[in-house]
Amino acid sequence: MTPYRMRARSALALLSVLAAFCTVPAAPASAAEVLPLADAVGRLHVVPERGTAPGPGAFPHWNAGLVPGDGCDTRGEVLLAEAVEAPSVGADCRLTGGTWAPYTERATVAGAGALVVAHTVPLAEAWESGADGWSAARREAYANDQGAPQPLTVLTAGTHRARGDRDPADWIPPEPSAHCRYVAEWVSTKLRWGLDADTAESEAVKVFAEGPCEDTVVHYTAVPAAR
Repeated sequence: MTPYRMRARSALALLSVLAAFCTVPAAPASAAEVLPLADAVGRLHVVPERGTAPGPGAFPHWNAGLVPGDGCDTRGEVLLAEAVEAPSVGADCRLTGGTWAPYTERATVAGAGALVVAHTVPLAEAWESGADGWSAARREAYANDQGAPQPLTVLTAGTHRARGDRDPADWIPPEPSAHCRYVAEWVSTKLRWGLDADTAESEAVKVFAEGPCEDTVVHYTAVPAAR
């Protein structure tokens, strides 16, 4: 993770999330958690998934992002933060040039046209894992979460299509060097937002946590529920 990415995605940490709850009393800030992947997997609440699918607009995105006056929505801000060679930014956050190196790929990608800003835990998966009971404001906060580096990531369009809405029981990046980071960011996002895991998903990430990724560390800060 580059220092620039950390600055761009963490400088305002929880502001974009807490803004969605400004009409209710503020909850105490959660402490950052750092723990081995196996221990993090053990914290997942394992229950069957809900059988419903989210309706259109269930997760409003993209919103104005961390800096509403910068002309870029959340998607544009994430692309700028993830770039290894910065693009030129035109009117309406039109990006020209630039280079990206999605961690799920072996090669770098020139230009943003072939890229997707993806939710590490897809929106449909989040819905089936507990977000169906959230307020609209919390779902919007989830869909635009730049308060931590894990929930949003840049993928190639091809990888995004291949993954779809599947969890790690059914899909893992084909690039072996990406496996541990992918699993860790999946688990981190679920814990950050208090999302459940089903049995197959839990067992799948446990295989990585107790095997090739046993030395991987998970970082997360839980987002307080509105009160």
